Amino acid sequence: MVGGGIAGLSLAAALRQQGFSAELVERGEQWPVVGAGINLPANGPRVLRQLGLGDAVAAASAVLPSWGFFDQQGEPLCSTDLVALWGEVGPCLGVERTELHPVLVAGAAAVPCRLGVALTSLSQGDDHVCAGLSDGSCGEYGLVVGADGITSTVRGLAVSPVRPTYAGQVVWRSVIPIRPPGVTGVMVLLGDGCYFGMVPVGGGRTYGFGALDTDRLDDPVPGRLARFRSRFADFGEPVQDYLAAPERDEQIHFGAIEWLELDCWYHGRVVLVGDAAHASPPHMGEGGCMAMEDALVLAAELRAADTVEQALEAYVRRRRPRVEWIQEQSRAAAQAWVLPVDARNNVLRERGDQMFQDRYRPLIATP
Repeated sequence: MVGGGIAGLSLAAALRQQGFSAELVERGEQWPVVGAGINLPANGPRVLRQLGLGDAVAAASAVLPSWGFFDQQGEPLCSTDLVALWGEVGPCLGVERTELHPVLVAGAAAVPCRLGVALTSLSQGDDHVCAGLSDGSCGEYGLVVGADGITSTVRGLAVSPVRPTYAGQVVWRSVIPIRPPGVTGVMVLLGDGCYFGMVPVGGGRTYGFGALDTDRLDDPVPGRLARFRSRFADFGEPVQDYLAAPERDEQIHFGAIEWLELDCWYHGRVVLVGDAAHASPPHMGEGGCMAMEDALVLAAELRAADTVEQALEAYVRRRRPRVEWIQEQSRAAAQAWVLPVDARNNVLRERGDQMFQDRYRPLIATP
């Protein structure tokens, strides 16, 4: 496996659970923790429980009982009861990435992992893949899995030259050590061409994200906090309470929102999982969940099939319809959140809850 993020570590745990020998390489000198917090709809924690990691993640998380949309000043537009929506699947959780990642690392502890080692080459034979690594070593494997994210090296070397597509939005993310008054579930305030969301996470802390619909731009670290506050200064009190809490530019993570669509997720004995195969805009919070589901399904199909080829065919057959739904709905949500204010807000008041439920209901079934 190449990549030590959510996808790679989940797959390491799933393969070990199925009795396979595996090895993981991660190019970073330390485990990668990208971003600030993460919202995990209930289908994600369901996978973590199946991997034996549910209790540890739950202990570091906040349960999210609802998801609400609000106008720019914080007046309600619609709200969805997440407990009623997901039922026996279990709770939705908010967790800091710095809390989630150690749990995933512990879950993969029995799998040999090498940090600071990057993939440099791939060549395939009939029944093996030769992987060249940056430490000068070269290994032969029955299967190589690219779990190395939206800019995947594995994808470029062996599967597809397709590059990510800019979704038209940039986002600032951070975690603050307080819970602004009134933030009890996911809260998304929608402005004119922008939006600001807040998600409770463990320890009374709050994950926040502010996004702007714009041509691609950069935001250097020096002065970032002041610009972040300025860009969302017209939002109502909950957002202002949030913006008052960060103290340093370095606490604000910035990046472009991108997505990826591939015709094929594998070639020969090289296969992609998670964002390397099907990154989506984050508006449904399903990126991490889809990566975890990929891991569980791929490991199960490898155990059930007679050959690697049959397993990869079955993996794609099971996963593609669900992932394509997420991609379609996530792109639709990304566009809807920045529609003209009056039309968007009226639609959400009239049928926002039903639209939200329809978007997630297909995920209640097991992958």
